[in-house]
Amino acid sequence: MKFQKYGNKIMLRVDKGEEVVETIKAFCKEQEIRLGTVSGIGAANRMTIGLFDTEEKRYLSKELKGEYEITSLLGNITEMAGEPYLHLHINVSDSSYHALGGHLNEAWISGTCEIIIDQIQGKMNRAFDPGVGLNLLNIPD
Repeated sequence: MKFQKYGNKIMLRVDKGEEVVETIKAFCKEQEIRLGTVSGIGAANRMTIGLFDTEEKRYLSKELKGEYEITSLLGNITEMAGEPYLHLHINVSDSSYHALGGHLNEAWISGTCEIIIDQIQGKMNRAFDPGVGLNLLNIPD
């Protein structure tokens, strides 16, 4: 992983063999990034994506193996329990150009992944909402 800062924007390169979610999370902790947005593109050969079942209040997960283009990786950076919290979604295409997408749990890079972090001054926490079953943005009334 390598990075370059340009004001509030950071160009982050996740390298072959690195896992995207943990790499970004560790970077945010190291750089003390508490709030921001994430976007990216790249290539991965193994990932786990999810879909939240709102009736059962749990994530359904699917592991993907093979060569995939990351056509869009989007999300945000907040905090929960004093640690960086990433909420990321991903769209990928396979060798037949079929697209898949969902909540990103993990993705192992097979080529490169180019991430842009747009850091926002301030911080925002999350709190678990038992009615919804998710860690929601803790926005005051």
